[in-house]
Amino acid sequence: MSHNPVRPWRSIDRRPSRRIMVGNVPVGGGAPITVQTMTNTLTTDVAGTVAQVLAAAEAGADIVRVSAPDEDSTRALREIVRESPVPIVADIHFHYRRAIEAAEAGAACLRINPGNIGSPERVREVVKAARDHGCSMRIGVNAGSLERHLLERYAEPCPEAMVQSGLDHIKLLQDEDFHEFKISVKASDVFLAAAAYQQLAEATDAPLHLGITEAGGLMTGTVKSAIGLGNLLWMGIGDTIRVSLSADPVEEVRVGFEILKALGLRHRGVNIISCPSCARQGFDVIRTVEALETRLAHIRTPMSLSIIGCVVNGPGEALMTDVGFTGGGAGHGMVYLAGKQSHRLDNDRMIDHIVEQVERKAAEIEVGIAATAAQAAE
Repeated sequence: MSHNPVRPWRSIDRRPSRRIMVGNVPVGGGAPITVQTMTNTLTTDVAGTVAQVLAAAEAGADIVRVSAPDEDSTRALREIVRESPVPIVADIHFHYRRAIEAAEAGAACLRINPGNIGSPERVREVVKAARDHGCSMRIGVNAGSLERHLLERYAEPCPEAMVQSGLDHIKLLQDEDFHEFKISVKASDVFLAAAAYQQLAEATDAPLHLGITEAGGLMTGTVKSAIGLGNLLWMGIGDTIRVSLSADPVEEVRVGFEILKALGLRHRGVNIISCPSCARQGFDVIRTVEALETRLAHIRTPMSLSIIGCVVNGPGEALMTDVGFTGGGAGHGMVYLAGKQSHRLDNDRMIDHIVEQVERKAAEIEVGIAATAAQAAE
């Protein structure tokens, strides 16, 4: 186990929800909160799309969404699904035939609004295709594309209108006795999205897919998503998340995991705790952390590393991390292992040595996890 235990005052009581399956990945019902992203290549560019899917999966994505706007795309989807190591969600808008084709192509889930695809007969056909091919669905409500009658009723996009839209779509599926669905009520406005999700969480037991849609670029979108998703997750709301950034899909996955890690909801890789640096620093903290983030990106084992420039807070932070380094001046610092002072280290050897210590500790943690699993299986 990692050196950092879960403390009672850090625990979050998650909202109870039904569990559905997206391919072989459980969503809801107490399952780990999954991290999703979406490709931004042309779906008909199979090689390019598969490359993005593989990169996202390597970064930790549990589920990847792919747009399916036309018949050529759903035809390409079959090969993408075959090459993907994670479940693929087909993003469908308006045309019910694309949903049926995507289900036939092997999509694990259909992102669709049942009310947008036409008559009850068409909804019935899509539900049948989903059942026949083991697909779940995601109802995706967006503040920017609410139905006209709801905008006329509520005058503007608001939480009540978004939730009503979602409940209307839910009823169309429940009328067909189909319950393998999750739902989202996204908006680019953090307050609007958060309020809508809070109301929706009380109105249904369906798993909730969280997102602040069209959040912006890497910096802006990360901040907005951390505020919006972080507050909802802190309240126990949310079963799967997608951070929407105008950036590489891999960045969406990284930010998603960082949000979950910050709340203690999911752990993957090395959590680096570092100071912002000041005149007291005994080494270049900023450059060191940048180098370590790159050098340690391959580690998936959950563990913690503190990199603190001086002895003001360094020893205290190191007490709570698996590996720590505190600057001491005069060209050297102190290495901490499992919260205890271990040995002095020259600054010019710091990065290589810390990488070695982290890799060694990660291997120890993995051995412990394997032993625990073996005992549980006996």
